Amino acid sequence: MDRDDTLRHLRAEARAQVERLDQELLELFAASRSSNADDEHDPEGSTIAFERAQLTALLAAGRRRIADLDDALDRSAAGTYGGCERCGRPIPAERLAARPFATTCVTCAAQ
Repeated sequence: MDRDDTLRHLRAEARAQVERLDQELLELFAASRSSNADDEHDPEGSTIAFERAQLTALLAAGRRRIADLDDALDRSAAGTYGGCERCGRPIPAERLAARPFATTCVTCAAQ
């Protein structure tokens, strides 16, 4: 699988995760509307508000990942993929393997 195929595959996975989380959030909203439970004082577990906040945070992270992968695909198409946006040096292959959407080399990322 070449780099662009890998990026597209990762994007499709992230998109599927976002769609699943979005559906879970909609189901949580529907369940909370039909329930008269006092979730703020439930000693049995997390509140609906906590679950909603957790799902919302996961959705935001998933959407950021999609945007990062879209940017990586754009850089690939422009021929700038794999170059550090700060110093211009190549991003090590190991870093790109771990973070295919990385925009900085290890040195610049640590600054």
